[in-house]
Amino acid sequence: MTDALRPAAPQPLEKEGDGYFRKGCNPLAQTGRSKLQNQRAALNQQILKAVRMRTGAENLLKAATNPKVREQVRLELSFVNSDLQMLKEELEGLNISVGVYQSTEEAFTIPLIPLGLKETKDVDFSVVLKDFILEHYSEDSSLYEDEIADLMDLRQACRTPSRDEAGVELLMSYFTQLGFVESRFFPPTRQMGILFTWYDSLTGVPVSQQNLLLEKASILFNTGALYTQIGTRSNRQMQAGLESAVDAFQRAAGVLNYLKETFTHTPSYDMSPAMLSVLVKMMLAQAQESVFDKICLPGIRNEFFMLVKVAHEAAKVGEVYRQLHAAMSQAPVKENIPYSWASLACVKAHHYGALAHYFAATLLMDHQLSPGADEDHQEKCLSQLYDRMPEGLTPLATLRNGHQRQQLGKSHLLRAIAHHEESTREASLCKKLRNIEVLQEVLSAAHQRSRLKYAQHQEDGDLLDLVEAPDIVAKTEQEVEIILPQLSKVTAADFFQKLGPLSVFSANKRWTPPRTLRFTAEEGDLGFTLRGNSPVQVHFLDPHCSAALAGAKEGDYIVSIQNVDCKWLTLSEVMKLLKSFGEDAIEMKVVSLLDSASSMHSKSATYSVGMQKTYSMICLAIDDDDKTDKTKKISKKLSFLSWGANKNRQKSASTLCLPAAGVARPQAKKKLLSPFSLLNPDSSLY
Repeated sequence: MTDALRPAAPQPLEKEGDGYFRKGCNPLAQTGRSKLQNQRAALNQQILKAVRMRTGAENLLKAATNPKVREQVRLELSFVNSDLQMLKEELEGLNISVGVYQSTEEAFTIPLIPLGLKETKDVDFSVVLKDFILEHYSEDSSLYEDEIADLMDLRQACRTPSRDEAGVELLMSYFTQLGFVESRFFPPTRQMGILFTWYDSLTGVPVSQQNLLLEKASILFNTGALYTQIGTRSNRQMQAGLESAVDAFQRAAGVLNYLKETFTHTPSYDMSPAMLSVLVKMMLAQAQESVFDKICLPGIRNEFFMLVKVAHEAAKVGEVYRQLHAAMSQAPVKENIPYSWASLACVKAHHYGALAHYFAATLLMDHQLSPGADEDHQEKCLSQLYDRMPEGLTPLATLRNGHQRQQLGKSHLLRAIAHHEESTREASLCKKLRNIEVLQEVLSAAHQRSRLKYAQHQEDGDLLDLVEAPDIVAKTEQEVEIILPQLSKVTAADFFQKLGPLSVFSANKRWTPPRTLRFTAEEGDLGFTLRGNSPVQVHFLDPHCSAALAGAKEGDYIVSIQNVDCKWLTLSEVMKLLKSFGEDAIEMKVVSLLDSASSMHSKSATYSVGMQKTYSMICLAIDDDDKTDKTKKISKKLSFLSWGANKNRQKSASTLCLPAAGVARPQAKKKLLSPFSLLNPDSSLY
């Protein structure tokens, strides 16, 4: 019978084949991305060594007084700084290794920028958690070795998540698990002695803390980084792949924005509010670029209204990349953002700005207003293409005048060529971008297309006769937005659920050691009632019953009965278990909160005319001067089962409440109090 009342055992880890792999993790996968991540880890170690050497040299320089020693230290310090700069440049090269993260399908598109995962050191939870379980919860810590091993395995698996939705679920399950661990093992007023070390993904500098804030923030950062890798991996030659990319980049922006707003004091620079703001802008810009690719994927028809739409979309992408480049150029972000990222943002701003002007030129030069055309609609579209028309031109007159259309179209082509030249120049200035072949090919092809079109219509005197083409209005049919993470929907089983319900058995509550009570039920009466639900509390205790004489107190939490764990049992299950022993001896373990005031409601006493006095009233009477006589009157225990027989008797006309025992309060007419009104709705009378 007792076996049915035992808490469910934790589910075993998932095993695949002969290996031991968690879903969403495969540490043995030797992909280009994993090799790149291994290079990142090795670079982080070298950067850590260089930073330590620099710190030592700086300290020696401060302490040395000998001029020759100081000169030698300065020389060594210059070598260390040079070495550190080279390592950081090598790390930047890994950050711009976008080809590894792109889709395996060949595509004639500009690469997208993913974020690399933050690296960390191994953490051993076993000693600290075992000590805390023994000290705080007074339980045998050896019984929790499997749970601690599961926690450490889960953390290790999060270092190599798979680049798909299963990998994201793995990271979020660990993030949720950290919430359980923090509540159970990390008191707010005490350091636990576990050091968490994470490396900055941009600079490689390690950061260490003894609380879980850095751990949780880093897992969130890696979740956002994984979303960026999912987005860059999507097949941009398929509609579904582009939709997946848009969604992934929006979710990455949501996770990074949540990290910025929630963890505002992280010591790692890649998670500073300024840097996270830039990264959010970068993810949204790449999502908007994917929207443009999705519109252009079926092909751009050489049709007036289609060209107007595409011109607006290209201008929108160019605008968001201009804003991103401006943000990357501001201090203090400028000092730590990879130069290649800022250069690529500038390249894309000019490239998509050039495309907007090219499409505007095409719709003006390739389409004449025919007699059967929708003149009003075309006039409206052309007027909305610009913030303002060039001086001396009106939309309708321009549409009707072929010469004006040609001249304005060539003005747009000249601006497109200027943007193309600027994007090509910017790409040539960055060594990392020069090595990305597909980028050079896309920029060259777009530039050549604009030059050929202008050459077909070029005339002598264009530079003198042409007016400056106005800017294209940035507009999109799908405005990208942040998708916040749904953390409340992430389900993860608490590894340490055997410790009891988290609302009661947590690190911020202090307990007495478990007390073993041995008592019997006399004539079927235990002498106390129960209240609460998982765990159950002792309530309304008769001080003369067997349990009270054995050491039970009101407010005690029942943790086990006859070696059956009761922390997760409901009130009815505990009652059923107690009844099963009849009048046999019962062995029950209980614990008490050291601050009992926070766990118990204020005692109250109710006296009803025509009813026996409740035990609370008896307690009140004991405090009077004649407590000796009163005690004699109740030497015969009052059976708590007799309360049920009095439930339907006449209700009280007055109520007395502690501590003002002698003050009578008017009773509400709607509902009269009885002893049962003092019980919690979940309480039960035994």
